[in-house]
Amino acid sequence: MKNREVTFYEFSDFRYHLQTDKRLSKNTIQAYMTDLELYGEFIDKYQNIKDITQIEEKHIHHYIASLKRAEFSKQTISRKIIAIKEFHKFLYAEKICDTDPAKFIDLPKPSKPLPVVLSKEEITRMIDSIKTDTPLDLRNKAMIETLYASGLRISELVGLKTSDIHLREKYIVVIGKGNKERMVPLGDMAVLALRNYLEKGRPYLSKKPGGTLFYNYQGNPISRQSLYKFIVKLAQDNGITKEISPHTIRHSFATHLLEGGTDLRIVQELLGHEDISTTQIYTHIDRSRLKEMYEHTHPLALKNKKEGE
Repeated sequence: MKNREVTFYEFSDFRYHLQTDKRLSKNTIQAYMTDLELYGEFIDKYQNIKDITQIEEKHIHHYIASLKRAEFSKQTISRKIIAIKEFHKFLYAEKICDTDPAKFIDLPKPSKPLPVVLSKEEITRMIDSIKTDTPLDLRNKAMIETLYASGLRISELVGLKTSDIHLREKYIVVIGKGNKERMVPLGDMAVLALRNYLEKGRPYLSKKPGGTLFYNYQGNPISRQSLYKFIVKLAQDNGITKEISPHTIRHSFATHLLEGGTDLRIVQELLGHEDISTTQIYTHIDRSRLKEMYEHTHPLALKNKKEGE
């Protein structure tokens, strides 16, 4: 270790290291140095440490906790931690410090963006716009009604067999991830759409023996890609500009159930989630939508919004 006191403001060697060894851009280097100055000020002011060599892992954790309290985003906190880790790694490599207190500091896990959800009105508009004049129309109606009534994955829907459909009892049998079987109830509209398709549509599309439920115009099982493209076009044709994904109707199914008061465990079972933590993302969507509805409908919320404009 060097026989001199090292203060937080002696960053010139580290800056040179970033320029020559790391070859980082000027903007990145400046961001690192700004983050380190704020880090150094916190350690100096709130941890009463004047010498970099005295910093321990707990002090870095205290700083990260302060960033969280200040409600910095996970992305910003990650950037600041990366700067701190690079700095302490440099000090250790240069033998300025005997240890690297930031070595085992982890970056925060990135937060998953909430999935896009269609409103009940948007779903209804899409379904109502599908005609029932041709076998393909009947198929399309049955597919979308079934997706929204059951929350199936697209891969599960295209994999359905006629033997999986139990219209009298109003349920379908689904083989999901891990080859696990589950029973999912169907609503009256989905049952009606499926019955019409089975009676008036499928016989004209099915040209080969087999139990596949949904066929394309060539008489082959419909693909995931074809169904996805149809859903995207259906949304666009109905003036919906949201960024649609293959799971959009599934997300909407789960969110609308929770909005209606369905227990989270039941939604987990219907979706075929192994872990309830996967299903819990829909509670965040539900709260987000409730907040949005409140802000657009509550008199005081509307008043405050107008006053802020």
